[in-house]
Amino acid sequence: MSIEKIATVRLGTDGGPEVGVQGFGAMGISEFYGDTDEAAARDTLDAALEAGVTLIDTADIYGRGANEEFLAPFVAAHRDEITLATKFAIERTDDPRHRSVRNDRAYIRSAVEGSLRRLGVDVIDLYYMHRRDPAVPLAESVGAMAELVQEGKVKHLGLSEVTGAELREAHAVHPITALQSEWSLFSRDVERSAVGAAAELGVAFVPYSPLGRGFLTGAFTDAAKDLSGSDFRQFQPRFSGDNARRNAELLAPLRKIAEAHGATAAQIALAWVQQRAAVHGLTVVPIPGTRKRARLLENAAATRITLGADELALLEPIAAQVAGDRYPDMSFTSVAREE
Repeated sequence: MSIEKIATVRLGTDGGPEVGVQGFGAMGISEFYGDTDEAAARDTLDAALEAGVTLIDTADIYGRGANEEFLAPFVAAHRDEITLATKFAIERTDDPRHRSVRNDRAYIRSAVEGSLRRLGVDVIDLYYMHRRDPAVPLAESVGAMAELVQEGKVKHLGLSEVTGAELREAHAVHPITALQSEWSLFSRDVERSAVGAAAELGVAFVPYSPLGRGFLTGAFTDAAKDLSGSDFRQFQPRFSGDNARRNAELLAPLRKIAEAHGATAAQIALAWVQQRAAVHGLTVVPIPGTRKRARLLENAAATRITLGADELALLEPIAAQVAGDRYPDMSFTSVAREE
């Protein structure tokens, strides 16, 4: 059975790549969401290409390099068909809870060499600064990233979890092709400044966790009962205890709209992101992740759903009512630096 391909869009205004209007977040293949069936994950990657999902997103932190290594054979087989994005900046240790951020030039140069080696490529299509270290001048970090473009190791630059002011500052040093931050029916803090700045500068927006780490699928009510021991969402405030139960109640309008469209709650949540971005005049490419072919195709089909004004109005209040922060430690996000 043939699969209908999704539409395409161009990232940024600096001659960025043309990609499918929905991308693929590969993080969960390696860790964070429980055990992975590698064969099923590889079949899901094949399904992505069949559906026209061509922006493949990873990071050196995912599996401490294992995610990039896992993707390498797929990348080698389809190098001309995909746009490969990866990220640097977050350091991990043997302590699974430990995170630190580095944006200095020496670290950036070391990180890109590691990613090139693990991915088995000569050039990375889109290279993101995963998190911002305010102790390092942004001009220094972006300047170091720009050197990688000049040397042919990276084609385009991206940032993740920055404020609107930081995006403008970085863009003045070197064109930024894409901004990746969390954006969904449950998480709309990017609309404070980052969304407006991206629209103004012609920077594409790549929402990660557009399904609220799966919560917007309607599958969860209690992390202790619904999630396995290796699933990091057990430690996310929105999935915990009373917060999870309260947040599950917020999904009633989502389910109602999904039923009217003969769609799933996840598809409506993804369609909302596309249409919310259009309100701001933004190019948007959400990157939902999954390890199952059926879910990948379901997510891609959401790009063909259009929500009416009354449906959008029903969904509008949800984010303001969500219980719990999106991370246990919000100091690593742009929220901590909003003026």
